[in-house]
Amino acid sequence: MPQSTTTGRPPTDVEGAIAAEFRKDPPRHEPRVDNVVPRSVIAPSLGMPNYVEHSEGATEIGKLSAEAIVREYEAAAKEIEAMGGELVRCVKQCEAMTRDALAVTDELKKTASRYREEAKRVFVQIENCSLVTAEVRKTCIDLMEKLAHAPTIDEARQKKR
Repeated sequence: MPQSTTTGRPPTDVEGAIAAEFRKDPPRHEPRVDNVVPRSVIAPSLGMPNYVEHSEGATEIGKLSAEAIVREYEAAAKEIEAMGGELVRCVKQCEAMTRDALAVTDELKKTASRYREEAKRVFVQIENCSLVTAEVRKTCIDLMEKLAHAPTIDEARQKKR
């Protein structure tokens, strides 16, 4: 089988190549400082989710890679769950808005009913005023006709004599 010129391992031994790279000394142009701590480090939680466990015979690199990936998936799953919580909050807000809208709709129906009652009252009042006005006009016309046919004062005096 062909060997890699740098590691002496077969080219298909990817895990071995990765492990060999990690064991190498740092490049000479970077100073090696062991006592420097980065200002902020986001360290993954050390515990693995309980829905996975390492297989027998898995290499250390394979275990570490699998743990890192499962932690990333777990973080994404927690974000998805958080989105679900946000969705529930939005649904509750929509429910509250729906309740408010139904209450307003009920109040609008009552207001519309009051307007219809007022319209009916005004309608009847206007018709009644119209009838009274017509009655007054008829009375005036009748009275004017009687007055037109009534004898004058002079005629009335002559009749009395």
